[in-house]
Amino acid sequence: MLVLLPPSEGKAASGRGAPLKTGSLSLPGLTAAREAVLGELVELCAGDEEKAREVLGLSEGLRGEVGKNVELLTAGARPAGEIYTGVLYDALDLASLDAAAKRRAARSLLVFSGLWGAVRVTDRIPSYRCSMGVKLPGLGALGAHWRVPMAEVLPEAAGNGLVLDLRSAAYAAAWKPKGEVASRTATVRVLHAPTRKVVSHFNKATKGRIVRSLLASGTAPEGPAELVEALRELGYEVEAEAPAKAGRPWSLDVLVDEVH
Repeated sequence: MLVLLPPSEGKAASGRGAPLKTGSLSLPGLTAAREAVLGELVELCAGDEEKAREVLGLSEGLRGEVGKNVELLTAGARPAGEIYTGVLYDALDLASLDAAAKRRAARSLLVFSGLWGAVRVTDRIPSYRCSMGVKLPGLGALGAHWRVPMAEVLPEAAGNGLVLDLRSAAYAAAWKPKGEVASRTATVRVLHAPTRKVVSHFNKATKGRIVRSLLASGTAPEGPAELVEALRELGYEVEAEAPAKAGRPWSLDVLVDEVH
């Protein structure tokens, strides 16, 4: 099973250990594309701070994030699973999983990123600020920048099993499963049961809990249909829609009563 996650806007501070080594990150086929983004981002942020803040879409209160990017090549790195914070990652709570579940997380979780493309939760990275919606002056829109290398690398990473896609729209645009991979991919929405409306904050929390439940239980569904059954056995209310045509992903709705 491969689980595709969005990153978090907020991130923990960089570590005190050795700095980033791009060649040590998972999915080495993305190295050249990573280094291109990294180089331009550092150069941008080391230059005109106001221009950098505008390009990155940062408010005045987030001005300090520009300085963080300047230090990307020298800042200490720590596992991505510790860098990413926020609602989804709080609910997932990787640190409290037992050893077996942590090993499953290391194998199956892939976090998408405007800067790194995609990383495993065990990959050591520094804290940064660069969303997938950014358009860098030299490289252009990052979503488009990542499409070609992702198309080459991700099908192999997906292997032969289930792909559970929990990404937001901006990150989903960087790689869309196609053909046979798409047929074993499931996307998930979280709906308020009484109204059938998409929820926001609770959407992220529920997705984090779903991933945690799967990791903690050791459940390994082989495909979307098996995923539906596994989630129901874990106590989730799920409505599933198989694709009308071959080569398209399944759509799963998880229904919740709470919307806070």
